[in-house]
Amino acid sequence: METKTPLFGKTLEELKAVTAELGLPKFAAKQVVDWLYKKEISSIDEMSNLSKKARELLNSNYVFGLSEPSTVKTSTDGTKKYLFTTQNDQFIETAMIPFKDRKTVCVSSQVGCKMGCLFCMTGKQGFQSQLTAGEIVNQIRNIPEWHDVTNIVYMGMGEPLDNLDVVLKSIEILTSEWGFAMSPRRITVSTIGITPGITRFMNECQAHLAISLHTPFHEERQQLMPVQIAYPLDQVIDEVRKYDFSGQRRVSFEYIVFGDLNDTPRHAQELVRLLSGINCRVNLIRFHPIPGTPLKATDETTLQEFKDMLNNKGVLTTIRASRGLDIYAACGLLSTKARVNKASE
Repeated sequence: METKTPLFGKTLEELKAVTAELGLPKFAAKQVVDWLYKKEISSIDEMSNLSKKARELLNSNYVFGLSEPSTVKTSTDGTKKYLFTTQNDQFIETAMIPFKDRKTVCVSSQVGCKMGCLFCMTGKQGFQSQLTAGEIVNQIRNIPEWHDVTNIVYMGMGEPLDNLDVVLKSIEILTSEWGFAMSPRRITVSTIGITPGITRFMNECQAHLAISLHTPFHEERQQLMPVQIAYPLDQVIDEVRKYDFSGQRRVSFEYIVFGDLNDTPRHAQELVRLLSGINCRVNLIRFHPIPGTPLKATDETTLQEFKDMLNNKGVLTTIRASRGLDIYAACGLLSTKARVNKASE
């Protein structure tokens, strides 16, 4: 049976093409986009200012395209982890992280991941498929907190710059006046350092950039992150230096701290050298062990000392609070469990 295409996830320009193909008036595209992104509806039949004929034509060829989460887990700290089923019956995860007056949603951009980072549970799934723009935006629109969302981070399952066309399209929907009209300054896209993707992202989008760094040394990084072979860290840093981060747009570097691996004064000194002259922040992240990896967490004293070494040398550094540890918060754990359960049915 042929699956109908979702309208949700289409841009205004794409909807103009849809309505033109169906022979609908030009103004119908603006009506449809308003219903998709500005109204509390979930079906084409609810688009009440379209003619009955227009709704019938749309229903014959398309579906609205929203999808509710299949599972939600709530942490003792208020973090929620949502599990969504994709159009091709796979699983993705979305986290909602409340903190003071903010609600941050962490969205996935792929099912699984190609990058194979040693510390990542999603990477152990392997790559399964790309998400559509609708499947990305749906992770925000179809959670109960969506009206209160203040920030969005593309730090869930997958490598966002490996699905860049779709990620940029989803950000267009989130930030356009005809869409959700969010400020791009409330959106951060994370990457492990795909240099051509960084170039495009910086030139075509105004959202913030976060780069997964994890060690400043080539051989160590190659062991942790195979992408280092194709896109060495020095090349990534050289690309970042081309852009001005002295205004509102920010770049940050994510650094998971592993015990007896990347938590020494030598690492701190090399980080200071590497990031010299870049207006940035380093976010230190505690490692919470996952199955099948030899990596271990550093101790709290070493973590604090590492942060102080960087701050004392002028590199703004913070330790990210660990959230949702009791609900499979690390990316990939919940969806991996769902895949295993499905396979055993």
